[in-house]
Amino acid sequence: MSYLLTSRSSFYSFLFTLPLFFVYEVSILFLSHDDILVVRNGADFLMRNILESFEIYGLYGLGLVYFLGLSVTYLFFIKEDQTNEIRIDVLFYMLIESLFWSAILYFALFKFMILLMNPIGKTILQQVTLAIGAGIYEEFLFRVLLIAGLTGILKFIFLWKEVTTSVMAVILSGGIFSAFHFMGEYGDFFSMELFLLRFFAGIILGGLYFFRGFGITAYTHSIYAVSYTHLTLPTNREV
Repeated sequence: MSYLLTSRSSFYSFLFTLPLFFVYEVSILFLSHDDILVVRNGADFLMRNILESFEIYGLYGLGLVYFLGLSVTYLFFIKEDQTNEIRIDVLFYMLIESLFWSAILYFALFKFMILLMNPIGKTILQQVTLAIGAGIYEEFLFRVLLIAGLTGILKFIFLWKEVTTSVMAVILSGGIFSAFHFMGEYGDFFSMELFLLRFFAGIILGGLYFFRGFGITAYTHSIYAVSYTHLTLPTNREV
């Protein structure tokens, strides 16, 4: 299987994002108890609330879901690719590609001095933790789950062709992604300029997800956020 197909597979996406998941959760454990609710990424918090409605609680519950996803996609990968070999070179090239796309995202947005989440964290550890959490949880929620749901709904209601359905799903998910950052206690005050900028970023990430998969999109988001946070502390303003 070629690099483009292998790197886009669900198994390599789960495997590639495993370090992000691990680093984010370990970083949370190092923060004081009072900081945990503040530093938890909004998408992470929402996903945990959904899981708790099914009586799946805490890190272990979400970790179990993640492990099951990794295991199931691995079985499908073996069946489809007829091999159980994990190619380290593919993961390395995925990292290089993510660096490339994060640079593209940075130059697309750098004039506006914005990031892709709210600036709650006060320390470097908090800021980096937020950035990593945004990459993995926001991309999983707004790209993987939301786009899949919107695609199914739009196709069922309007009977559109696949390309039309996919484009509309990306646009709608970009709007919801942007609006999400204005909600809740820690959301930003609404401004049309900020909404449109996040909407534009959501469309870019949605398009990247369709063409390159969840793993590379999550790393692109995280690398962009971490690098921007490092360059702009302590006066950064995040999307």
